Amino acid sequence: MTGPPDDVDFARFACPTAPRDGTHVTMGHGGGGALSRELLEEVFLPQFTNPVLAALGDSAVLPALPELAAGGRLAFSTDSFVVRPLFFPGGSIGDLAVNGTVNDLAMSGARPLWLAAGYIVEEGLPIEHLAAIVRHMAAAAAAAGVAIVTGDTKVVDRGHGDGCYVNTSGIGVVPPGVDLGPARVVPGDVLVVSGTVGDHGMAIMSVREGLAFEAPIASDTAPLHDLVAALLAACPRIRMFRDPTRGGVAATANEIALAARAGIVIDDAAVPVADAVASACEILGLDPLLVANEGKLVAVVPEADAPAVLALMRGHARGRAAAVIGRVVAEHPGLVVARTPLGGTRMVPLPIGEQLPRIC
Repeated sequence: MTGPPDDVDFARFACPTAPRDGTHVTMGHGGGGALSRELLEEVFLPQFTNPVLAALGDSAVLPALPELAAGGRLAFSTDSFVVRPLFFPGGSIGDLAVNGTVNDLAMSGARPLWLAAGYIVEEGLPIEHLAAIVRHMAAAAAAAGVAIVTGDTKVVDRGHGDGCYVNTSGIGVVPPGVDLGPARVVPGDVLVVSGTVGDHGMAIMSVREGLAFEAPIASDTAPLHDLVAALLAACPRIRMFRDPTRGGVAATANEIALAARAGIVIDDAAVPVADAVASACEILGLDPLLVANEGKLVAVVPEADAPAVLALMRGHARGRAAAVIGRVVAEHPGLVVARTPLGGTRMVPLPIGEQLPRIC
């Protein structure tokens, strides 16, 4: 092997770095080098610090769970969030990403424990915006009692990421004896919703379309695992839970009807809708049953247990406006209908697509 030419001046060589102004995300922040480390140490680690994450391994090594030895099971969920705008009344993509996955775990009766967070960040996003998203995620995780134990960040070219997308995956433990699902649903059961519907979707639309109403509309994004745990402790016969996110209560009711091979009848007049949300839906020609929620649940319960479930929900911070909105019937299996205030009946179909895109 020959050496370098004698006329090469190595003192003039420099290591190329991505241009940056210190205030915006650059492609170099996703390259795995010094800028990536800077982002990790200045934006993520100060907010998400915990013993598992502190190891900074290629994977998170999690502690053993005593519930598993007693017959408990693991629950695992993943979700991606592409909401536009990134910040909206009542929340942001950050707390939405945490609460969404926490609630997916909770609907199976699980106690959420650990989250992973993945970020697809667009070149040019102000670092202060990313830092705000991370702060919101940290606050939401702390409120839900979960730890963000691993994660990843990638940067895409300007114009290809719409600011920031977030993926969260979560692990929780289902306590021994908890068994929820549509196979347990039978005719005569009732549907209970934990509060007003349509808040999240209309909060997003009010900002996106520049709409103003007499009363402000804020997202209902919130964790629901504490409410679920309280309900299961008080009423072990609850059949199942669902969180009516994309497609709203309409999609949730149809999913239950199809999986349970039963019909569902919803009472339109019994569905709780905030006045401002009802007005916004009327202006935009939207059905509140199809508008997304991020802090509500639908519980299917035996009719005899409905009064106790309602009382518990209404005594909980996340269920003040709870109501019985429908019933499971043997007729028209797989179909959902609604009784209107005028005494008529209308079909409530499974939405073909989203009425409101990019709302979560």
